[in-house]
Amino acid sequence: MAGLLCGTKRKKQVSDLHEEGKNAINSPLLPSGTEVHPEDTLLEENAERIMLDPTSRENLKFKDLVKVLIDWINSELEEERIIVKDLEEDCYDGQVLQKLFEKLSGRKLNVAEVTQSEIGQKQKLQTVLEAVNNTLRPHGWTVEWSVDSIHSKNLVAIVYLLVALAMHFQAPIRLPEHVSVQVVVVKKREGMLQTAVVTKELTSTTEMMMGRFERDAFDTLLDHAPDKLNVVKTSLITFVNKHLNKLNLEVTELESQFADGVYLILLMGLLEDYFVPLYNFFLTPESFEQKVHNVAFAFELMQDGGLKKPKARPEDVVNLNLKSTLRVLYNLFTNYKNSD
Repeated sequence: MAGLLCGTKRKKQVSDLHEEGKNAINSPLLPSGTEVHPEDTLLEENAERIMLDPTSRENLKFKDLVKVLIDWINSELEEERIIVKDLEEDCYDGQVLQKLFEKLSGRKLNVAEVTQSEIGQKQKLQTVLEAVNNTLRPHGWTVEWSVDSIHSKNLVAIVYLLVALAMHFQAPIRLPEHVSVQVVVVKKREGMLQTAVVTKELTSTTEMMMGRFERDAFDTLLDHAPDKLNVVKTSLITFVNKHLNKLNLEVTELESQFADGVYLILLMGLLEDYFVPLYNFFLTPESFEQKVHNVAFAFELMQDGGLKKPKARPEDVVNLNLKSTLRVLYNLFTNYKNSD
């Protein structure tokens, strides 16, 4: 009996060693911190699974992109009383994607409103993605998503889809530039798991992304007459001071003096001839969040005045992004240049 037990123990040790060696061979490129999940070993032959590298998930630019997309979805679906907090958990079943596409395209899709079963969710996703793909493909978009990747909560696929929708439908948002992530691709070949690390580019430069949009006069000005930038800045300073001087305020530096949102709010009140209650904003903002609140509130006032939502993001203005600040002020200038 003792010999049998020893023999069994030795076989297990050999088996464990063989399994360890197989994993080492199969996963030579796997980044530290990335685990091969049990379901990966159940992949069918020639099938593959894509996972986001944990380091990329924590990348600040990627997290910023995700936040911009979440805020955009919530803004678009506000009337539906839909609040998205997590792209993976809230988009995988097709419900949010259905409502978002319907809002953007103005089309009503023939799908069940609520589906609990996996089969029902995939059927809904199939209908939604077919409509999305039929809309985007004729305009040269490469489809980087599928029913299975979205339903399996593949964050990279979900972000690819949302970025494409935002760009195609000219969403009034500014997507962070040069956002790339690393993904781990697990494939099954001849019964063996093979891994590779691939870099995926989610966004490029603003200019290239804006190339798909109808460019405004400000883009044209900067592209074709960059030497006139100081002339534009001088004109904008003259414009804002014409109104802010009524409150004994004066601007000399556009990017810094509008960064906390206070002057933007006061300027909108002057342009539209109303008093903005002080409890609606932070008169002396100290934190980044308070400044973002102020700029976002100023954007709301602009929309209330009949202007389109600024393409710039509040965070860009707060971060002293000159081009974003100039874009906002230029928009005000073109709409109110004849106001007293």
